Order: sequence, then structure tokens, then C-alpha cells
Amino acid sequence: MALTYEKVSGSYIPDDIAICILSKLPVKSIKRFTCVRKPWSLLFKNVTFLTMFRNNLVSKSHSLYDDDDDDVCLIFNRFLVPSMLYMLLGERFANKVKLDPLPPYDHLPSGDFLLHILGSAINGIICFFNCFDHRNVVLWNPTIKEIKAVPPNLTNASILHAFGYDHVRDDFNVIRRSYCDLSDDESLEDVFMPPDFWEIYSLRSNSWRKLNTNISIPYFSPLGSEVYLNGVCHWLANTKDQTFVVSFNLCNDVFSTTPIDGYDVFSVRLVVLNESLAIITKYDNATSFNISILGEIGVKESWTRLFDIGPLSSVEHFIAAGKKENIFFNKKDGKIACFDLTTRMTEEIDVKGEGHSRCC
Repeated sequence: MALTYEKVSGSYIPDDIAICILSKLPVKSIKRFTCVRKPWSLLFKNVTFLTMFRNNLVSKSHSLYDDDDDDVCLIFNRFLVPSMLYMLLGERFANKVKLDPLPPYDHLPSGDFLLHILGSAINGIICFFNCFDHRNVVLWNPTIKEIKAVPPNLTNASILHAFGYDHVRDDFNVIRRSYCDLSDDESLEDVFMPPDFWEIYSLRSNSWRKLNTNISIPYFSPLGSEVYLNGVCHWLANTKDQTFVVSFNLCNDVFSTTPIDGYDVFSVRLVVLNESLAIITKYDNATSFNISILGEIGVKESWTRLFDIGPLSSVEHFIAAGKKENIFFNKKDGKIACFDLTTRMTEEIDVKGEGHSRCC
């Protein structure tokens, strides 16, 4: 007997089963299904669905890692001159390891450099640069104690934006915006360069090359806003009236921008939440945070607010997101606190983390 149209139509699937199935999909896929049925367009306003989706998201992230894996290791660099680097690792960050100064900085006078970490560690490699001169960049693997100095450019100045891994070419890359250094008798026509341009460094070739882009990339980008996910580098930037996530695909050299409405660039931090790009936001002087994930790069409407956290007492600022979706904060007394997205509980860790921090 042939199946009738009614039996194969979407209305044949009971709502509770449909919601259960949809709650296990990525945000991008769910957004595509919103046109199938009117109730599905309101899924993220459905408390039952939102609870199921959050639970699936967090439980899936825990399954990605072995139970005996360290959740996160933090590297702090205190904003002193010269910088002081140390690593917190182990259970409850009980182990504190001081890191020695890195070449080519160890020979410089103490007032000539201030180290900063670009992005996060990728496959054990960390990208450091001098805040006073972004042309001084090193890639460092602390496990094997290998250091690679990135060749400087010949322009007057540059601003670093991202560090990532091109899995297609098996190559590590650094992204920067550079500015021409023109002598008094030179013009832009003489050097065949625009006043500013984008470049990418390849570790494989140990060289920089110019990137071609035909879209306008917002100029201002605060330090510490960079994350890497699955071959794409992301960082925050803003214009006078709008905050953006800028994304650069290392595999095809394509830039994209995704607007973020309602937040100043200084109240937003980018994080990676279960293989999804997310933002954690905080209003000035508030102790409450919220987390939204991005369904599709370049689509402003695909931002979905998932978690509301707080109020949390004495929280100063966000530090990092762990592998198992624990959110780490600095308290006002300098100690680290951990918020568990599964239990919704906060645990204070009896150790202080001072300065700028990065995961590794």
C-alpha cells in the first residue's frame, strides 16, 4: 500500500519527537528548519527546547575529552616591564611554573618590550609579540623548547590580529594589518601599495605575503579578542557605531564580518563553546553575564542567546573558557573562580591569576 502525503508530511511527526531531534542539531541547521513550520521559528523562545538544547550542547562537549584530560592550562603575563610570564596547570591550578624570557626579547633593555599572547595555543604552539612593536613576533613550543622568530616586515608599523592553523596546507599562520613607510620623496604609486594592507605569515615558507580583500575591515581591534576554530581566525573590531566579529578563513583567504548589536567592543569576549563561536558579554559594573553562540558566519540574525550567568559575587572579569565548558573568572580579590555550565555552580579556586591570560 502506497504511503499517503499526510503520512510523510512534517505534521505526521509528533511535536515532542521533533523538538527532541532538533535540540541535537547545530544552530545553523536549526535556523534552516525554522521555515518548515511556524512553531519551529520560535524554538529559541521555547523554554523546554532551550533547556534540551543547552543540555545537549554541554553534555556533547564533555564527551569530546577523556575524563583524565586536564581541562585547561592558563598562561599569564603580568603587565610589568619587563613582562613576567608564568603558567598555571594541574588539578585546581595547583602548579605554578615561571617561564623564562623569550628570544629575541631576552637581550633587550627592560623598557623596550612588553609581551602579549596572540590568540590561544594551537597544537602546543604559542604566538608571542611585543606590545611596543608588533613587528617583533615569535612562535614558541614550550614542550620541546623550540622558538621561531618571525621575520619582520619592511613597513613603518603593523598591528597583529590573529594566529591560526591551516589544516589544508598543514601550516601555521599569523595575520596582520601593515602600513607603508614612505620616505619624503616617495609616493604610494612608487611603491605600488595602498596606505594600509593585510598580510599573512606562513611558517612553512617563513615569509609574508599580501592578502587581497575587496571588503571593508573595521580598523579598531582590542588586544585579547582573538580566537581560532577549525581553520578560521576570529577577532573583535568596531567602527564608530557598530561592533563586529571579523573572520578570516585560512584555507581560502576569505574575510567575513558579522555584526553584534547592543554591545560595546570592550564588554564582549570571544570564546569557543563546543566547537561553536560564542561571545560572553558583561555590562559595566555588573556581575551578570550572558553567552550567545553564532549559527552562521556573516549572518547577524544567527546569534542565539543561550546562557544567563549570575549575578556572581565579587566577579571582576572573564578569563577563559575551558575544554569541558567551565567558565573561568577573576574575582576582585585576584583569585580564580570557575562556573560550571552543567551544574550552574561557582567554585572558588584558591590561587591568584594576575595579568592577561590565555588558554593552552
